[in-house]
Amino acid sequence: MLHNLSLENILFLDIETVPEFRNYSEMSEEKKLLWAEKSKYQRKDDYSPEEFYERAGIWSEFGKIICISAGFFSLKNGSRNFRITSFKGAEEKLLSEFTALLEKHFYQPHHLLCAHNGKEFDFPYIARRMLIHNMKLPSKLNLFGKKPWEVPHLDTLELWKFGDYKHFTSLKLLTNVLGIPSPKEDIDGSMVREVYYEKEDLNRIVEYCERDVVAIAQVILRLRQESLLREDEITSID
Repeated sequence: MLHNLSLENILFLDIETVPEFRNYSEMSEEKKLLWAEKSKYQRKDDYSPEEFYERAGIWSEFGKIICISAGFFSLKNGSRNFRITSFKGAEEKLLSEFTALLEKHFYQPHHLLCAHNGKEFDFPYIARRMLIHNMKLPSKLNLFGKKPWEVPHLDTLELWKFGDYKHFTSLKLLTNVLGIPSPKEDIDGSMVREVYYEKEDLNRIVEYCERDVVAIAQVILRLRQESLLREDEITSID
């Protein structure tokens, strides 16, 4: 089935998230109690809620999106081009801009969203943050009432599992075993909070996010047993 999909109908994406606040102390007392309850199974007795707060970005209720990068193929006259763009900064603004992209270019029934571990992380995270901002969900993220085979999402982690639900493979490992250049050249996910809040270098995070999007597209190409993208086939657009 993967070989039957048109690459031009797939929007590849990745998100970067951080804790909603720079410091634990900025949360309300009620939110601190909720955070302690939410994180207790992960923290166990090893960390206090305050010590563990630097990891809050992985929960949509306690984190926020600071970047969404998206890429898509343009196939014309036998040539292949992968175009990539990013939405960054204030969360509500970037979510509105991302929604506009979906509603203008990727809203048809045959269009698909693709991410690595997207079904467990990226897609639900985006949808939850939109609802927190009281935004209308675009059709590609509104799954209410949809049957599993109607969900317009591809997940490279799920494709690699081949039905093995206990198996997790990071994007870094998957690119390694498939012979794809690693996207983790500068930073990795564990460093995003520090780069955002301490070093205040959002552009560095955007570049990292865009490399992940390219890597996800490369994984799909390898799973289709097609040639990988060359550097001259990748174009960044504003």
